[in-house]
Amino acid sequence: MADRLGSFDGVHRRNLARVLGLVHLEGPLSRARLTSLTGLNRSTIAALAGELVEIGLVEERAPDPTNRVGRPSPVVAPDVRVVAIAVNPEVDAVTIAAVGLNGRIAARERIEVDHLVTPEETARLTADAIARWRAASLRSARFAGVGLAVPGLVRASDGLVRFAPHLEWREAPIRAFVEEATGLPTAVGNDASLGAIAEHLFGAGRGVDDLVYLNGGASGIGGGLIVHGRAVGGTSGYAGEFGQNRPGIASADDRRAAGGVLEDEVSRTRLLEAVGLRAADEPTLAAAIRSALDGADAATVAAELDRQRRILATALANAVNVLNPSLVILGGFLATLADLDPEALRAAMAAQAMPAAVEDVEVRVAALGEDRLMIGAAEAAFAGLLADPLAAAG
Repeated sequence: MADRLGSFDGVHRRNLARVLGLVHLEGPLSRARLTSLTGLNRSTIAALAGELVEIGLVEERAPDPTNRVGRPSPVVAPDVRVVAIAVNPEVDAVTIAAVGLNGRIAARERIEVDHLVTPEETARLTADAIARWRAASLRSARFAGVGLAVPGLVRASDGLVRFAPHLEWREAPIRAFVEEATGLPTAVGNDASLGAIAEHLFGAGRGVDDLVYLNGGASGIGGGLIVHGRAVGGTSGYAGEFGQNRPGIASADDRRAAGGVLEDEVSRTRLLEAVGLRAADEPTLAAAIRSALDGADAATVAAELDRQRRILATALANAVNVLNPSLVILGGFLATLADLDPEALRAAMAAQAMPAAVEDVEVRVAALGEDRLMIGAAEAAFAGLLADPLAAAG
């Protein structure tokens, strides 16, 4: 009898997770649509939706007006009060956001810093932001957890940051610090790997099973891989470190760092210097580059953009040859490099890749823009809730 009850309970929990996962990924869905997508009967969907409403994870609302004959089906949508806190510590700022279960950014702060933040300081800044939001704009919110997108090697088994070179973190137990400071369950992942997941689920890679994602941030270049529809982390979670590869540079005149790796040559810092800025968020840097291309230093800025684009194309060609993706997605300042001359980047990549491997590859910029790391970190924080709504709700 216990086995039968356990089996029933397991099926029930999985069905709750299926319904919650669908409205999380797809947005509001009618009960009729959920019935079609899951293959469950109408009464089961009604009961599951009602239970998710009761535990505060979804809301049911009246359907939109329709001309169809018969009573329209109620709509099930994520409860917007359920949020995850997303955190991205960088060398020039710590960005913190509250991301709803509906995928919307409910609140965001970019805290600029003039020093390298420590793991302990990151935890404190996160707790302070949560306290401010709880007292004001998010006073009615339910906080599901915290997700951190860290630019470094994050051990998948326990979230330990083994090495974040630009932040100078080594063996940093950031998860424990944040959980102690906030009282919330915390997940930690590599920033680019989480960005790849976000773009795969909600952005430019939605519906694409094999893609390579490269993210360009203040701490350099990271990457993420989706193969056969699944995120690939490698044995310990360190896969995707494209920025640490040593690119082949055809012209000696293009090299700026003797023996440097990709992120030494294709560099946000070098772009900031070219346009005369010390620090900037992504939209500000992109706007400054476009403005500079119309100014007195246009030739200098264009030359730096072309140089970085040539080296990036080599790195992309290597990735295409090894992984044979159907899509390459570029985020951060790499998206700006691509957006300014997409045909040049695609042609340079194709010229260096195997013809058969590159013929079906598309290059796109990240569709989620500066939200991609926040949404990816939130997905890590929501993972437990989405896998077992009853356990997380309890």
